[in-house]
Amino acid sequence: MERIRMTTPLVEIDGDEMTRILWKSIKEQLILPFVDLKVEYYDLGLPKRDETGDQITHDCAEAIKKYGVGVKCATITPNAQRMTEYNLHEMWKSPNGTIRAALDGTVFRAPILVDGISPAVRNWKAPITIARHAYGDVYRGTEVRATAGGKAELVFTDKDGNESRQTIYEFECDGVVTGQYNKDSSIASFARSCFQYALDTKQDLWFSTKDTIAKKYDGTFKEIFQTIYDSEYKEQFEAAGLTYFYTLIDDAVARVIRSEGGFIWACKNYDGDVMSDMVSTAFGSLAMMTSVLVSPDGKYEYEAAHGTVTRHYYQYLEGKETSTNPMATIFAWTGALSKRGELDGNEALQTFAARLEKACIDTIEGGTMTKDLAALWEKGKAHVVTSDGFLAAVRTRLERSL
Repeated sequence: MERIRMTTPLVEIDGDEMTRILWKSIKEQLILPFVDLKVEYYDLGLPKRDETGDQITHDCAEAIKKYGVGVKCATITPNAQRMTEYNLHEMWKSPNGTIRAALDGTVFRAPILVDGISPAVRNWKAPITIARHAYGDVYRGTEVRATAGGKAELVFTDKDGNESRQTIYEFECDGVVTGQYNKDSSIASFARSCFQYALDTKQDLWFSTKDTIAKKYDGTFKEIFQTIYDSEYKEQFEAAGLTYFYTLIDDAVARVIRSEGGFIWACKNYDGDVMSDMVSTAFGSLAMMTSVLVSPDGKYEYEAAHGTVTRHYYQYLEGKETSTNPMATIFAWTGALSKRGELDGNEALQTFAARLEKACIDTIEGGTMTKDLAALWEKGKAHVVTSDGFLAAVRTRLERSL
């Protein structure tokens, strides 16, 4: 068959360790035989980031702004151990954090459901999408160690030099202090992204913070969301038969557990980080979670929600076969290809992405899967395969559908 043509490049962002190995295999087995792939390539593997002083991360963010759609492999955020292992010049920041800040985007994460693997929460029947604010909070916080007898203060100096200060704590023993911030403009972008995504996907939107404690910080989130909803989205929501409501995060957790799913749950940065892992694990696996960063002006970056699968990578380096689940990485590619097709009016590309996703799900529902899913399988004995074996099984089904 003739390969599907593309008119506009994707921004392809390579990554690290086992996911980098899978990335290459997915392209070779499931995409390049069928798509005349056009990309602008960026290697965000840790060695290249170190070599370029992390400039390549900033460059790829600008490329996503230019072309509108990117697809990203999982990457390492280095700690002290990685500094030594990779002989780094600096403990570089999270590439995801850098890209998210550059795009001022919101991360939407939703589980991939298959018949034969039931959620741990028995009443969940439809996916729960986590909308995670991707700016500020603890991820851009400043922290110091405090010593006994010292006093920590919160100081703000306005543009005219006027200073206001509040005592945080006077330490009778050693301790620690952290300061974090956010911006009204970023919160407003977060709100608009959530409201628009809810309308686009026809889902109710829940938003939760802890404004009873953080009255100014979390209270600002609550007020901005409500103001934007009332002035810009309320009529659209009502016309679409959709609901938006705010609740304390304590109440939201209880309501989520009691729900049947099928809605978007918007959370601040750290809350979304934790709750997306909870939701994905309860639905089955982090490797069965889609993730897309959406900017307010309609730029998209698709990625896997999990890490670089370091343990399997070390096994791979020893020459051992691994059964690493590639689903989230495949769905990052299909999400990006589908969005590129949508923006370019390329129906063939959209159809291909949909058929590849169906081939993946049909493969699992047919009983063939990687080791992580076999432990959750409820329909008899699973046929456990390696990563390459799974990709081969998916390709067979894909070729039949084309």
